[in-house]
Amino acid sequence: MALYRARVASSTILRSIFHAPARSLSSGAIETADTRSLPSWKSMISQMFTMDISSQIGSSMPLANMRIGTQIHNIEMRPGQGGKLVRAAGTSAKILTEPNRSPRYCEIKLPSGAKKLIDKRCMATIGMASNPEHGTKKLRKAGQSRWLGRRPVVRGVAMNPVDHPHGGGEGRSKSSGSHGRVSLTPWGKPTKCGYKTSRPKKRN
Repeated sequence: MALYRARVASSTILRSIFHAPARSLSSGAIETADTRSLPSWKSMISQMFTMDISSQIGSSMPLANMRIGTQIHNIEMRPGQGGKLVRAAGTSAKILTEPNRSPRYCEIKLPSGAKKLIDKRCMATIGMASNPEHGTKKLRKAGQSRWLGRRPVVRGVAMNPVDHPHGGGEGRSKSSGSHGRVSLTPWGKPTKCGYKTSRPKKRN
């Protein structure tokens, strides 16, 4: 619902919240608001002076305008690119450094515990992503998994060598004669953690 960030402000109202089957977050039905039913510009200006926008949950703004210790999600990696980080249900990141003190970057602690420097011009949304109970939900029976569109998965060690790199051999063995072989996909690429994409740390 809140992962798409509009570039142009518009008069919209959130009418209802519902769950999308293909997504872990909750979605919302948004309708265009009637300008006659909206509050006057005088009352809106008075609210802007009385409310601190940088502390309102759901506010989207650059990191430079936020405070230290703020919980955020849907973070951009490059200015204007769109939200890329912390988009899963019930996740949030934390600002570790004061954005005003650094000339360009702001340090953020991701849900994995890793710390990352993000450009202060990048946009983020204050608060936690919706549907935090997604990870604790248990399926009642196997059929409920099929209702979600998930088909059965056959283990690679139960296949033949022609069908999977883990197949073949006497007994349960995914090494295929060479011990210590990493887990592979049916196409021979590393699975679980995939290829290493991060840059190696520079040694002093």
